[in-house]
Amino acid sequence: MSIDALKNRIPDFAKDVRLNLTSMASDETLGTQTKYGLFLAAAIATRNPAVIIAMEILAADKLTPEALAAAKSAASVMAMNNIYYRFVHLASNKEYATMPARLRMNVIANPGVNKADFELWSLAVSAINGCGSCIDAHEKALHEAGVASASIQTAVRFAAIIQSVAVAIEASAIEPAVAAE
Repeated sequence: MSIDALKNRIPDFAKDVRLNLTSMASDETLGTQTKYGLFLAAAIATRNPAVIIAMEILAADKLTPEALAAAKSAASVMAMNNIYYRFVHLASNKEYATMPARLRMNVIANPGVNKADFELWSLAVSAINGCGSCIDAHEKALHEAGVASASIQTAVRFAAIIQSVAVAIEASAIEPAVAAE
């Protein structure tokens, strides 16, 4: 599914979502690898097959095979870390924060792409997944790498738009079933 086909699936009740997706695709704030890796990692985090396919098609001719793999790795490792570290952060028993995570996550240290890009993708996925501890850790690493706050905000804005596309498509899929009752 192409990005245009994805836009066509966004129902009229979500016109703002469609317009945000259109503006996001034409936004030149982030570099090519940063932007398209972000699109793919965020799409995977939505868990919506139509959004994932459209963003992977969109990114396929913009990213190297290594960058495609790194974006997928960011989404995968953050799916694990966001659950674990959100639990550690939210649990009343603070003993868990003193225990080793014992989760393999070597890809974070050696992602195969620019470390700042990987951190930005990880931040976007963490924002979608709602892990405050991971958001703080990645945002700190990005600032230490010299990434501007405006770029960080753009990445999270793009993640929010991609998540809203997934929600709008899912909502339109259930609309006829509700009307039939």
